[in-house]
Amino acid sequence: MRNADLVARDLKSVWHPCTQMKDHQTLPLIPIKRGEGVWLEDFENNRYIDAVSSWWVNLFGHANPRINAAIQEQIGQLEHVILAGFSHEPVVNLSERLIEITPEGLNKCFYADNGSSAIEAALKMSYHYWRNMGKAGKKNFVNLSNSYHGETLGALALGDVSLYKDTYEPLLMEVITAPSPDTFNKEPGESDEDYALRQFEAMEAILAEQHEEICAVVVEPLIQCAGGMRMHHPIYHTKLREACDRYGVHLIADEIAVGFGRTGTLFACEQSDISPDFMCLSKGLTAGYLPLSVVLTTDNVYDAFYDDYETMRAFLHSHSYTGNPIGCAVALATLDIFRDDNVVENNRQLAACMAESVAHLADHPHVGDIRQHGMTLAIEMVKDRDTRTLFPWQERRGLRVYQHALTRQALLRPLGNVVYFMPPYVITEEQIRHLAQVATEGIEIAVRD
Repeated sequence: MRNADLVARDLKSVWHPCTQMKDHQTLPLIPIKRGEGVWLEDFENNRYIDAVSSWWVNLFGHANPRINAAIQEQIGQLEHVILAGFSHEPVVNLSERLIEITPEGLNKCFYADNGSSAIEAALKMSYHYWRNMGKAGKKNFVNLSNSYHGETLGALALGDVSLYKDTYEPLLMEVITAPSPDTFNKEPGESDEDYALRQFEAMEAILAEQHEEICAVVVEPLIQCAGGMRMHHPIYHTKLREACDRYGVHLIADEIAVGFGRTGTLFACEQSDISPDFMCLSKGLTAGYLPLSVVLTTDNVYDAFYDDYETMRAFLHSHSYTGNPIGCAVALATLDIFRDDNVVENNRQLAACMAESVAHLADHPHVGDIRQHGMTLAIEMVKDRDTRTLFPWQERRGLRVYQHALTRQALLRPLGNVVYFMPPYVITEEQIRHLAQVATEGIEIAVRD
């Protein structure tokens, strides 16, 4: 089969996500035949380094033999069973393992299908908890500006990226938005920590004034991924945990994209030394293989729902494939690799290589910021470096980087004007340096008038 054969069939039948389909009149669709390690290969033997981990999910490479073996073994035993009234060994094993490695106090696991579904469940749990506790007036949520938490209606309401949200605004619940501690906006000479503390003052004021009507604050710790990979200092979440405790408000940590080693620690919350009331996990949970998500929460939350059936205090929320055994088996294999291969420690060397490989861009006249937390690095193209004036989004400068990268064996998919690396952890230093060279070339092409 040629690439063009599958593309022609695709464009007659498939509506692709997050895509203006008319673009594909001029922008070639890339059909992938197979993957191995960091490489994706099309039907004409062209190869691409998956620098974005196929939308931030792939941790240990495509067609990983250990994960493949786990799937094959589980399929021979049990493919799926209803999780209401039934259980199975993979979901129990996975729950025990997650409780062991996540922040202290997260002792109960509730499963869903994907990241947005996990956020939806956490929102409902928080609201329902307060209702069960006799505080039905708590029905609002607080988010951060420039945040993103998914695209189902509840999760979308908690976001603040206009590209995704504005069209559907009439369908969404209203939320309270606090200013982000995003360090791109700090004053010259101001430290990341000082800026985070200054920005927290607004959050403190919101909680002080409105805590009686607030269920929870929802945050994506350290990196606002879909918001352009904007980053902030962990002190913000340390202070937020203290304030949530003080005012009687839940803290929901969305670690769907930033968990499982992306920020330099296994979970981003570790860098703030906090335990949230709810932690949402997905993406890397199954290393890019299968949809699975989980909401971890506390005994205190769980106990608020534990009662006789007639009281109607139970959490009556479900998905057909909740706790799927094959997905759980994949997640267990993923955790085995973290345990056996010293992944987080090894990533530190790869992260240092990423930083060194793009250091030459720090003084580029059209690079406004290079930022990094662990295995996530972002380079923001700007019209003017001194004033940090942004390029108009309509010019689609990032698209030029994407198109160039495809000619140089790389899948780079910028977020607007932000070029970023979020590769599988099996990438080599040589491959990282290649990506840096490709990104440098792409930026030079993109910023030309």
